[in-house]
Parts: sequence; C-alpha cells; structure tokens
Amino acid sequence: MEVWETFEERFDTDIAYRRPGYLFLTRDEDTAERFEENVRKQNEVGVDSTLLAPAEATELCPELYEEDFVAASYSPSDGFADPHLALQGFSMAADESGVDIRTKTEAVDIVRDARGRVTAVETGETTLDADYVVNAAGPWAAEVAELAGVNLPISPKRRQLMVADPDTAVDGSVPFTIDQDRGVHFRPERNGSVVCGGHFNEADPDMSPDGFSKQVSLDWSAQVIEELSDVAGYFGPETAVKEGWAGLYSVTPDHHPIIEETIPGLVVVAGFSGHGFMQSPAAGQLVAEIIVDGSTSLIDISSLTSDRFERGIRLEEGTVID
Repeated sequence: MEVWETFEERFDTDIAYRRPGYLFLTRDEDTAERFEENVRKQNEVGVDSTLLAPAEATELCPELYEEDFVAASYSPSDGFADPHLALQGFSMAADESGVDIRTKTEAVDIVRDARGRVTAVETGETTLDADYVVNAAGPWAAEVAELAGVNLPISPKRRQLMVADPDTAVDGSVPFTIDQDRGVHFRPERNGSVVCGGHFNEADPDMSPDGFSKQVSLDWSAQVIEELSDVAGYFGPETAVKEGWAGLYSVTPDHHPIIEETIPGLVVVAGFSGHGFMQSPAAGQLVAEIIVDGSTSLIDISSLTSDRFERGIRLEEGTVID
C-alpha cells in the first residue's frame, strides 16, 4: 500500500489510484460471525476495518437494500488503481535502469547444469545465461516450470468483468461493494458507471492461456445485473452494459501464491489467484531478497512454498473475492 500511495511520485505515472474502501456484505448469520472474526484479526495487525450494521452500511452505499443483509465489514483504506498504467510506470522505470525488456519473445527451454541448477533460458533465437530465472508467468507459470522439469499446481481460470451504466449513477465515493453470498461485486467508475462482475460456482475448467475467449458471456452479463439488482437500487431494467472482457487468473488450490526458490536458480512468484497486481510491490521485493540475500526479511514466506500441497496443507483466509 505504501508503494501504491506514492506511485505517482516514485514513477512519475498517474495510476488513477482511489481509496473509497471495500464494503463486504452478507445475508447469512454464519458469514456475519466470520466477518466479525476477520475484523478482529485485521485490527490486531493494524488494519482499520470495522464491523457495520446494514443501516450503517447505507451511509457508505446509499442505495443498498439494507433489509436484505445482516452485517457488513468495511475497510476505508482499501482502494484500486489502473493496472495498465501501473505496468507502464514499472516498465519505464525498468527501462531507465538499463533492463533489457524483450516483448513477444518466447521462452522455449530452461537449461539446467549437471547438478540440476538453472543456468540459462533458450528463446529460440538465442541463449540467455542467468544466475537466476524468475518464473512470474501468471497463467503460463505451470508451462514455464515444466521447461525446467518442475510441476507447479497452478491452473489458468477464466474470469470476466464488465463496465455498466446503472439506472442510477453511482457516486465515486461509494466503496467497492461485494455481496459475499451472491458472489457479485461492483465499484464506481467514471461518470456514474460501474465496473462489476461475479463468479457463480459454475463449471470452472482449466483454460489454455494461448487460446480462450476474451469476450464476456451474455448469460453471465445478465446474471450479474440481475444479482446486483437485489443488492442495491442503482441497478434496474435500464442498466446497460457498455463493454466487457475476460482474462485469466493463475489459481492455486488454496488461492494463495507460490513464492520460493523451487530448485537452485529458479525462483517462482506466481499463482496469486487474482491478487497479483495489488500484491506485486511486495512480491517483487521478496523475489529480490531471495536472490540477493538468500532469504526474505519483508515477511516469512515459509508457508508459501509449493510443497505445502503435497503435505496436504492449504492456507485459509476468511474473506476472498474470487
């Protein structure tokens, strides 16, 4: 969060960073108890989240159907930014630092020496010698790992988002609002429109990162609007879809990333399950510490190794937006 808050100053790039907060909603008493526990844990580590009654939540989201919910949690310090602008800022800074960025360059093999240490990457055009190779390939991470003879439990899963014009314009101060039970969410965009989406526990097959539909499904779009019409009065029969797109999450079995030196010379930082952009500044620092120092000081990453799945361990988090 410190990086996002100072990004424009550090990288001379405006990433449209806004912080209206995140508002989680539930209709279920059991989930409300989980919200309470989440808030308690968050407060213990300095996060200023609060448990709210539905009536209090309407002060943040005025069109909310408060009578349909039993509890909410709100964190005012949460926000969002434009990942494309952030990528541009990171890329320009890397270029200015002398980094050789090669776009549209396929890695076709990862070379290991007789001791099994990774020493180079083959691109088809040349061999790039390396003391370390970092696999930050997102949906392609499992395929890249296979080039080094490594199996990673990371699956590419298709997710959809759209921009809609609701019947009633949504003010920019309204939080990112999530109905935890229905699996839908929306947040304010420009000129009263919203970015919205949802995941409805339908069939969720692995996708090929090199061949999947980037178009949103009409049935999915209709279901998102229908579900949101039960969340808040912004959404009704005049709500119109402006545009939509689909992309891939790189998903692990417990929806938490793998960060480790998997084999000597190969560092993996992948499987963020939709959280990669927001956690990328810390993830980048952890990778640097692994390579330069041989261990991490920012946080303890011992629970994020890939062998946790072989040992039957899955990390649990109370509230996850899928």
